[in-house]
Amino acid sequence: MPRIHPTALVDSNAVLADDVTIGPYSIIGPNVKLSAGTVVEAHCVIEGHTQIGENNLFHSFCSVGCVPQDKKYNGEPTQLTIGDRNTFFQNVTISVGTSQDRGHTIVGNDNWIMAYAHIAHDCIVGNNVILANNATLAGHVSIGDFVILGGLTAVHQFCVIGAHAMAGGGSIVVQDLPPFVMCEGNRASARSINIEGLKRRGFNPEAILAVKKAYKILYREGIAYSDAIIQIREMAKNEPALDCFVDFFDQAKRGIVR
Repeated sequence: MPRIHPTALVDSNAVLADDVTIGPYSIIGPNVKLSAGTVVEAHCVIEGHTQIGENNLFHSFCSVGCVPQDKKYNGEPTQLTIGDRNTFFQNVTISVGTSQDRGHTIVGNDNWIMAYAHIAHDCIVGNNVILANNATLAGHVSIGDFVILGGLTAVHQFCVIGAHAMAGGGSIVVQDLPPFVMCEGNRASARSINIEGLKRRGFNPEAILAVKKAYKILYREGIAYSDAIIQIREMAKNEPALDCFVDFFDQAKRGIVR
């Protein structure tokens, strides 16, 4: 049976795996599903139409599946889905979606979401993402795999952050950030490629060289963005590491961080 502290309030309609742990004073709503190995520490609230995968850890005072901070929201049964093996530190907030978009907020697997981070309605967060303390995603943001956002970083609504990108602490990101690119500042500007991160993740020298070349095409050769897209798409046919750029170009609509 789930291990539920006597002071916790768990709705009888909630679905809990047998080895779920619910800590003191936490509240679990009627439309919540918690899968095997998930631990909810003290004073958390998990509500809404929320499905949570296996082996997640919610530290104290998380608010998950909460209503969107959107004045147009009118109680629609929108959703939040969280994958497996994520860690959410103290006071993290994650909203369900809105009917004005897909109606669904999605968080993937193996993410590390630090204290006071906020994931707003209709966001998509990939896998192996790190959001440092107070990182904030506005609504409808898409975050690729292995992205790192430093503390106090804010991302404007509808922005796309490409896989393996990184934003330094305190960055204000108001446009789309291409894969592999490191940015910082208010407003954020591109600085370089996250080469050390690529080495740690096993990218071979040829792949890293291709990423460097793609960066130069985007930022150093002075050509139109539309022409850069054509060149990088062509390069990606022979270098799988550049598929991240192709995916990014298919999603990005706000112009790129310069």
